[in-house]
Amino acid sequence: MLWWLDDDKRLATAARDEIIVAEEVRVSAASVWEIGVKRALGRLDVPADYLDHVERTRFRPLAISFEHAEVAGALPRHHDDPFDRMLVAQSRIEGLTLVTADRRLVEYGVAVLAAG
Repeated sequence: MLWWLDDDKRLATAARDEIIVAEEVRVSAASVWEIGVKRALGRLDVPADYLDHVERTRFRPLAISFEHAEVAGALPRHHDDPFDRMLVAQSRIEGLTLVTADRRLVEYGVAVLAAG
């Protein structure tokens, strides 16, 4: 999402093209949570109004449900990042393609589109 908003060249052309033609693009609350944590730790520089920019796109929020949380907690230990585990759980439950630069997430058997 941040690479898209910033028109960052790290976002692969194929990923950008797929996002453009997708019927629906969702942004997980887990991504917003992770951005907040990294900003608070000084590890990510994001404008304070970035969510205003998200709201002006066609991206739609994806809330975290009890089912998402339960599945994320029960996933095999291929990956220990709690935010990525939540994204995998949401992708699995909602039948979504996960756009990510982390190639390890494919081990979970969800549809992955390489972001970079």
